Amino acid sequence: MYKFLFFLLVICLFGCNSKQTIKTKYFEGNALGTTYHIKFFSEEEVNWEKGLDSIYEVVNKSMSTYLPNSDISKINKGDTTIVVDNMFKEVFLLSKEINKSTSGYFDPTVGNLVNAYGFGAEELNYLSDKELDSLFVLVGIDKMELSEDNRLKKENINSYIEFNAVAKGYTIDRLAIFLENNNVDNYLIELGGELRVKGINKEKKQAWRVGLDNPYQTELKREITAILELKNEALATSGNYRKFRQDSITGQRFVHTINPLTGKAEKSNILSASVLATTCAEADAYATAFMAMGLEKSKLVIENLTGIDAYLIYTENDSTKVYSTAKFKKQLVKD
Repeated sequence: MYKFLFFLLVICLFGCNSKQTIKTKYFEGNALGTTYHIKFFSEEEVNWEKGLDSIYEVVNKSMSTYLPNSDISKINKGDTTIVVDNMFKEVFLLSKEINKSTSGYFDPTVGNLVNAYGFGAEELNYLSDKELDSLFVLVGIDKMELSEDNRLKKENINSYIEFNAVAKGYTIDRLAIFLENNNVDNYLIELGGELRVKGINKEKKQAWRVGLDNPYQTELKREITAILELKNEALATSGNYRKFRQDSITGQRFVHTINPLTGKAEKSNILSASVLATTCAEADAYATAFMAMGLEKSKLVIENLTGIDAYLIYTENDSTKVYSTAKFKKQLVKD
């Protein structure tokens, strides 16, 4: 899934007003295979860089499938001796919870199928029924449990688990906890296009503002479709709309996404899903699930959830439309 958020953080990300007494802190760099930007206001003298970097290191060691010696990589290779840490445990249990609330559409064990379909290629690599069945039998977070001593028990040792659709959001939440534990009451944390804020932008003396991408923008020209005000909440956007395909007969635009319930790559009419939640881990996971569910199923889930709001850009009869919950709509900045 490609996650895009065009940040209007030209809100002085690289500087501060010298007349202000409050100190602006700004950090940016690379982490978890993507970039991050953190802006906050504090008078505290803390070794901020060391503290922030230590969180990335712990998350990577626990949950990065790109590191061969991480705990999750060892588990995926069949190592049953690994005792997972509290971070892994929290993400696993949250994934179980969201898997249940989305009727199985959020499932971190579908990674092998995503890779096998070759979504990064020009054309989909359609699998034979036999190949599909051999991979699909391994899918299902309900086939995994944590033991009392925090070892991951799998029904099939070849099952593969990855937290790519929730780990970035969870990392942001851990960064937020670190800042709050150091008396930071106003911050914006962005990692790989997902973010969490608290308080206000004290330079602008207003709520934090971010922009949502236009699904039909080009690589050379980025455009926003809406501006959103945030306060004390998290936002994640999921979308592979730059990988959309067009039906040669109907002209309908659609994207492919893996349905964890069938193991097949299916058409989705949602081009992007932006989700507001208390935590970024939740926002991250639900945004991914809605992409797989499509509009009608997503609306049913959203209506039965507390604290989850969404802005879904979808296609209908070859035209682009928007579904927005009342809270999300209220926070959109009017011209």
